[in-house]
Amino acid sequence: MTARPQFYKFHQGEKSLPFAPAEYEARLTGLRAIMEKAGIEAVLFTSMQNIAYYSGFLYCSFGRQYGLVVTPTECVTISAGIDAAQPWRRSYGDAITYTDWDRSNYWRAVRSVTGLGKVLGYESDHLTVAIRLALRDNLQPARLVDLAAQTMTQRMRKSPAELDLIRAGASVADVGGYAIRDAIRPGAREIDVAMAGRNAMELEIAARFPEAEYRDTWVWFQSGINTDGAHNPVTARKLEHGDILSLNTFPMISGYYTALERTLFVGEADPASLAIWEANVATHEYGMSLLVPGAVCSEVTAKINAFLEERDLLQFRTFGYGHSFGVLSHYYGREAGLELREDIPTVLEPGMVISMEPMLTIPEGQPGAGGYREHDILFITETGNQDITAYPYGPAFNIVG
Repeated sequence: MTARPQFYKFHQGEKSLPFAPAEYEARLTGLRAIMEKAGIEAVLFTSMQNIAYYSGFLYCSFGRQYGLVVTPTECVTISAGIDAAQPWRRSYGDAITYTDWDRSNYWRAVRSVTGLGKVLGYESDHLTVAIRLALRDNLQPARLVDLAAQTMTQRMRKSPAELDLIRAGASVADVGGYAIRDAIRPGAREIDVAMAGRNAMELEIAARFPEAEYRDTWVWFQSGINTDGAHNPVTARKLEHGDILSLNTFPMISGYYTALERTLFVGEADPASLAIWEANVATHEYGMSLLVPGAVCSEVTAKINAFLEERDLLQFRTFGYGHSFGVLSHYYGREAGLELREDIPTVLEPGMVISMEPMLTIPEGQPGAGGYREHDILFITETGNQDITAYPYGPAFNIVG
């Protein structure tokens, strides 16, 4: 039979990356400084977010293992044969392909770069117990150093190139928002409205980024009781006059996620609903005013809590008031160190990106029942913040259909 390799290099086509090579060199320089300080000889990244952040390659797992090995001199993606040369074309640095007819071939490919017995960096928040055991067996590290928190901190501070991409993403989210608004009418299904927003964003991304890969842009559009949760899936429910609506657009550009979220009503909003809606808009505006350099996430949260408590609405809050943006998504990644919650002590700095997104959920049977949410993305600047979301919020624009 033909000899079948355990791993090999398959390079064809031209490299095409979300950012210039200098951007990835800067990221790797920062990582290597962390490695040198901790005495780390090699790092094995396994998460989609860190592999994408340091190399540009966003993998599609389908149950297979992927990796990125970084040493003081190398940056090498480890990918499955099913992807052929796509990982090499879409990654900064080198790429090794492993064959999956032997379960150990992934580790053989990794070991060809790391060697045995090294001080190895890894992500504790991503490895399963089984994979961690396999790592120990196959790489025999002298010591393991968890880099999950330090790499997350690096990702939280955005470069000018990242800010440009995030700004473009927010603009695409607005395009989806307007398309959704235009599609709202009694009798339309949630899924129909959602598709209008998603299609508009996909076309806009393709126009703005003709060299990108297109995947994972999505919309959550909810109506009536389905607005009670922020992440409730789309259904085939038909819109009715007087319904509360929740518009949520999520463009994905080269692994970078942005969002627009708005409360709307079909035709009219009753007085009780208007009162809740306007109170949440006031909370949103107050919260945005607090997002300035030097502010502490937990202290911002406490102030917004007090604002809602004064209005007897705090009991209707169900989650934090905002979070970071960048290389993250609804199925991978989360910069948990930059969230507006009571237990987050992070101090806001220029170059950070964070949302303000208060949500109130009024239970069924009470006046104004439904979920109310507004969401803007803000850049923290030297002197305050810059709101990069342009789609209007509030009743004046968002009673439609």
